Amino acid sequence: MSTSELVYTPIEEIAKIRDNLRAGFASGKLKSNEYRKYQITQLIYLVKDNMVRFEEALSKDLGRPALEARMMDIIPTISEAVTQLKNVDKWTKPTRPPFSFNFFAMRPLIRKEPKGTVLIISPFNYPVWLTLAPVAGALAAGNSVCLKPSESTPATSALMTELVAKYLDTDLVSFVNGAIPETTRLLELQWDHSNGRVAKIVATAAAKHLTPVTLELGGKSPVIIDPKCDLKTAAKRIMWGKVVNAGQTCVAPDYILVPREFQETFVDALKEVYEEFYPDPAKRAAVPGSYSRIITPQATERISGLLEKTQGKIAFGGEINKDSKYIAPTVVTDVKADDSLMSEEIFGPVLPIVPVDSIEDAIKFVNERDYPLALYIFSQDNELKTKVFNKTQSGAVIANETLIHPGADGLPFGGVGPSGYGMHTGKYTFDMFTHFRASMDSPSWIDYILKFRFPPYNTSKENAVFRLMNSLPSRPTGPPSTKGTGKWWGKWFILALAMAVAGGLTSRSKMTAA
Repeated sequence: MSTSELVYTPIEEIAKIRDNLRAGFASGKLKSNEYRKYQITQLIYLVKDNMVRFEEALSKDLGRPALEARMMDIIPTISEAVTQLKNVDKWTKPTRPPFSFNFFAMRPLIRKEPKGTVLIISPFNYPVWLTLAPVAGALAAGNSVCLKPSESTPATSALMTELVAKYLDTDLVSFVNGAIPETTRLLELQWDHSNGRVAKIVATAAAKHLTPVTLELGGKSPVIIDPKCDLKTAAKRIMWGKVVNAGQTCVAPDYILVPREFQETFVDALKEVYEEFYPDPAKRAAVPGSYSRIITPQATERISGLLEKTQGKIAFGGEINKDSKYIAPTVVTDVKADDSLMSEEIFGPVLPIVPVDSIEDAIKFVNERDYPLALYIFSQDNELKTKVFNKTQSGAVIANETLIHPGADGLPFGGVGPSGYGMHTGKYTFDMFTHFRASMDSPSWIDYILKFRFPPYNTSKENAVFRLMNSLPSRPTGPPSTKGTGKWWGKWFILALAMAVAGGLTSRSKMTAA
């Protein structure tokens, strides 16, 4: 099957598309949960009916193997849409806040209402999932949607544009295709919510209209290695997380922190896994569809430039073919903090190994840098894992796994600080596109109870106001200890109690004997 050609949207048409989507939202079609579910079901079959075409498009754009296309882009999109479909009725129901004696008679309620017409700007690296999966959540919440996919994946973007027009109501879901001029025009318009990876540009443009924004960005996601980890499992999962999509994943392992004396052992394990994954390197390099390619010549040049400038040692890999945008999976050892490979997110299949003196030094290294989108720790030691969890900050913190947490049912996917803000997937996507509208319906007779709120004021009314205050906690006598002494005090108390009981029994036995 042939893939469609990407046609950029004329600049003068963009405002008309936005206005048509607003009219579609105002029509009230999506006030019906049944129509929302119909559109989401159509979205599911849009992807399901055209899996082979999506695989072909992803191969053309990214050189992606068919299995990776299904596993990382196509199936997750269908799964997300099915989750939204199953929960539309449940999630859209009004909910009551926790019981409050002061306000329960006013019938407080939280209504779930759509934000309106929303804008989704998606990146190139997972162009199906990061474009169409959020549409399911936006439709479940009752919004109309404008989509701006990446121009760097023209075959996939063109295919999605073609299929959305065929399967979905274009008064509710439409595409704008293009590059910087088209995106700039989109951001000049007012939207009711927007998201995207153009970060500061999107946030600045949205601020002019006070538009809420969700930004899923990236950063340098570190991996901390405990020498007592399951070595084979760690090497296999880290290498897989780095080679999928040729490392072009926002939560791909970006660098490894490993105790200095364990570096050689760990690199040997990585190399063994690498050779298992790719027993025929020549085929990987020459045959499209066996290993993904870098998205553009410019990106290939950027990554190869970082590799050329490194002061570390290439342990294996390092082959580059700029003409075919091919960079082999590459591990670099003895990388220092100021190395070129540590200067920015790599977003490619190059994995620096940074030796450290201890796990404490690894934690310090992470904390001296921007909060990452993901932080990985490989260890069988629960106390060590807890220490890493508690002493660091990141969008997600994952033990003994890489890459798959964005697809885990029920978990939010999002960053913190420079790695982004807001969250999505599942219920979090629905909430992202939902306005939680406060509602009350106060009866007339309440004024007999709350008459003190009306002027003229007097001492009796002032005293009545204080009775509305919730009961207060006891006043603290001083700050609590932050040194963890409570844990040890508890152990010593139990020991002292046991000794006291034993002493008492001994005394009693002596008295009895006497």
